[in-house]
Amino acid sequence: MITAEQNDLITRVGAGTPAGTLLRHYWQPVALAEELAPERPIRAVRLMGQDLVLFRDDEGRLGLIDRDCPHRGADLAYGRLEHGGLRCAFHGWLFDVNGACLETPAEPEGSKLHTRIRQKSYPVVERSGIIFGYLGEGEPPALPAFDCFVAPDTHTFAFKGLFECNWLQALEVGIDPAHASFLHRFFEDEDSSAGYGKQFRSTSADSDMPITRVLREFYRPEIRVDPTDYGMRLTALRELSEQNRHVRVTNMVFPQAIVIPMSAEMTISQWHVPVDDTHCYWYAIFTSFTEPVNKEQMRAQRLELYELPNYTSRKNKRNNYGFDVHEQLNRTYTGMGHDINVHDQWAIESQGAIQDRTRENLGATDIGISHYRRMLRNAIDAMNQGKPLPMQLAPEQAEQMRGPASIDGVSSTQQGPEEYWQEADRTRRNASSWAQAWQL
Repeated sequence: MITAEQNDLITRVGAGTPAGTLLRHYWQPVALAEELAPERPIRAVRLMGQDLVLFRDDEGRLGLIDRDCPHRGADLAYGRLEHGGLRCAFHGWLFDVNGACLETPAEPEGSKLHTRIRQKSYPVVERSGIIFGYLGEGEPPALPAFDCFVAPDTHTFAFKGLFECNWLQALEVGIDPAHASFLHRFFEDEDSSAGYGKQFRSTSADSDMPITRVLREFYRPEIRVDPTDYGMRLTALRELSEQNRHVRVTNMVFPQAIVIPMSAEMTISQWHVPVDDTHCYWYAIFTSFTEPVNKEQMRAQRLELYELPNYTSRKNKRNNYGFDVHEQLNRTYTGMGHDINVHDQWAIESQGAIQDRTRENLGATDIGISHYRRMLRNAIDAMNQGKPLPMQLAPEQAEQMRGPASIDGVSSTQQGPEEYWQEADRTRRNASSWAQAWQL
């Protein structure tokens, strides 16, 4: 249990707040690359309470600038792309991707006003279908050479979805291995061959046991947490028999990402990005170690739930997340369908727009959550004292940061969990067309 003041410290993200200032030291996803439609590649975005406009100019360069025109505050998201920049539709002021004002066309001939005008701009970079922005001061850190960033485009797929709650409770689901045995429990096991693109619907590596059965029948995992140079590794162990053990390795990448197994062949790298204090997006890169990703199938599956243009869920608090009492009695633990994103959405949104952690009581299986909150508070303290922050990587450091390994498999109880997941990771990489060069 924490105090209300401590809860505010780690949840509020507006400009000038402790957590908001900390998160601004890191790259944040701002949009999917596909959101910049070719016919008009301009997108209004809101990130940590700031209103911005993202655009790709007529030369293909990306720009991220404040949304209100510095002339008289009109909305630049309705601007025109022309002559090397984004032009405000109110008086035609033109801004390039760096925020420089190129023209103020209604001013008198020979006016130099534009030379004194500059719109606040922010660094942007595109990786694996996601556009990242950096809202902090100074030079941004280098992005690590993680699998999701170094895999070829053919082997990655990016998507996102909106949650109507604070970012922290969304992240904390991802570092809670115990919840899957309940929240994502299915009473019947489907044919695993139909599980492509779906989490918790296939079989674990080195096993023919459906993961749905593992979670359903072995619901009391031993959870280990190990600090790493990128954040922490969580290992959930389920003893299946005297001979076999289920090993699931997930990762928290500081400050607010997780890397988890989706199947034996695919991992998910997911960021929990604050829109403001009471809304957040999850952004995910799905990375395949084997065959190229079937992007059309993956996108179609997710568009069954998420509506464009804002990637909002069709199942939500306004329609009770599709809850069906007959289904809850007979097919799923929640009665909210088979898409685990809906399960997670209900769990975190039902906690309130910002969870009141003064009323919670953590258990032993919440060890990852306790460790992360301590890590977050320590980082805020270090920032306030001017000390080095985690994951502020120089290029040479970023190049050496690989993986991280994310494994879901079944091992012999005679083999230690760490030995098993390291061997499983090596085997998967050695069999991959692209990952051999990125061994840990």
